[in-house]
Amino acid sequence: MEQVSLQSDQASVSIKAVKQGTRWNWKRNWPLHILVMPAFILGLIFHYGPLPGMIIAFQDYKPWLGFTGSEWVGLENFMRIFQFGDTRSVIRNTLFISSFKIVFSLLVPLLFALLLNEVRKSSVKKTIQTLVYLPHFLSWVILGGILIDLLSVKGGIVNQALQLFGLQPVFFLGDNKWFVFTLITSDLWKEFGFSAIVFLAALAGVNPNLYEAALIDGANRIQQVWYITLPAIVPIIIVVATLSLGQILNAGFDQVFNLYNPLVYESGDIIDTYVYRIGLLGGQFSFATAVGLFKSVIGFMFILIGYYTAYKLADYRIF
Repeated sequence: MEQVSLQSDQASVSIKAVKQGTRWNWKRNWPLHILVMPAFILGLIFHYGPLPGMIIAFQDYKPWLGFTGSEWVGLENFMRIFQFGDTRSVIRNTLFISSFKIVFSLLVPLLFALLLNEVRKSSVKKTIQTLVYLPHFLSWVILGGILIDLLSVKGGIVNQALQLFGLQPVFFLGDNKWFVFTLITSDLWKEFGFSAIVFLAALAGVNPNLYEAALIDGANRIQQVWYITLPAIVPIIIVVATLSLGQILNAGFDQVFNLYNPLVYESGDIIDTYVYRIGLLGGQFSFATAVGLFKSVIGFMFILIGYYTAYKLADYRIF
């Protein structure tokens, strides 16, 4: 009995300590909360504030009539999504571009992390990491201008190099056959170094004693990677792969918007750029909102599927 009462007293003391620690942390960290407040307010204004405007997806919205005066049309705008050939085309383009981006953004960073992990000289390793991380911190406004100059048919350094080998210039940003390839490769070049961070972190957690034991058994570097490194990071590979399903309808508005033109609408126009053109430029506010809402709902479903799959396969959870 005395032992039970002692344990209960210790538990009550620990609970009080936790509560006091929580109150003390709030008092001590109030400058941090003030620091976060502007971002919190901006999130409320630009992410949650516009949500009531989704009602115009179910209306024939006229700006001069407002939300209350515009005619209610129900699901008519959503029906039009599947009736227009342009809409079906942009959905197909979005799925095609985003699928390839997801696949390569998983494989290439993984391969890069495995290769970089084999570099033993710290200075060389840090130099390579810095060089490949840099493009991630540049916006697509800057990179778009750089790529337009590099890939220009007249005077672009890439086409000049092709001509040195006796090849014809390629219109990378104006030919539907090459535009998607340009989007995928340029996005990969920009992000693969930064995306490799999560794999490098996982590789840092592999027990080095396993490599020593494998070396004693006569395993070469490839065998060590295949039988030790890859099995050790399989859970994080599964998590990254499954969570990327939530991005299946995000093909990269910033990139496409800064690189595309009317010549490549057939292969390069995606849902986000289509919504921008028909909504803000074309004035079809209701239909553009319906397309955007359709994309958000489908994307949310894929996010749920991705998190559920990550939980089942790798026991990953956010709550």
